[in-house]
Amino acid sequence: MRRQPINRISEKGLRVWRLYGIIQTFFVLLVAIGAGVLAYIFEWSWYIYGIAGIIVIAYAYLFVYLFPKIKWLRWRYEVRESEIELQHGLFIVKRTLIPMVRVQHVDTSQGPILRKYNLAGITISTAATNHEIPALIVEEADELRSRISTLARVADDDV
Repeated sequence: MRRQPINRISEKGLRVWRLYGIIQTFFVLLVAIGAGVLAYIFEWSWYIYGIAGIIVIAYAYLFVYLFPKIKWLRWRYEVRESEIELQHGLFIVKRTLIPMVRVQHVDTSQGPILRKYNLAGITISTAATNHEIPALIVEEADELRSRISTLARVADDDV
């Protein structure tokens, strides 16, 4: 088996994923509060409050701390002359090889949260699907987009 790709995404990406986890946990908290209000109105058993609290705490731990950390540790990429290799996954680690001759175009994207942290994502489009490298520093993302575009053009000329 090949060695794993050498490049990692920015450590700021970990902060962004944790922020996404906090936002998601807020919505879970709202549902738990709703369940607590319903338990109070309809005089359901008191253990509903405990179950709702445990669910919110477990969700927050998993989606704010644990999953982003694992995701960040496993996310790797490498751009070679003839291919792009991606490795990512939470429980199942997926490794993808994208031949340069299959690359149709490369985009960068940046939402408001990524912009705040000076990050961008790269989307590599092939005829079959799209592949993303998330949370790169903007300058690195722009440089990588240009490099992939150049290598894809060269690979297309060789065919």
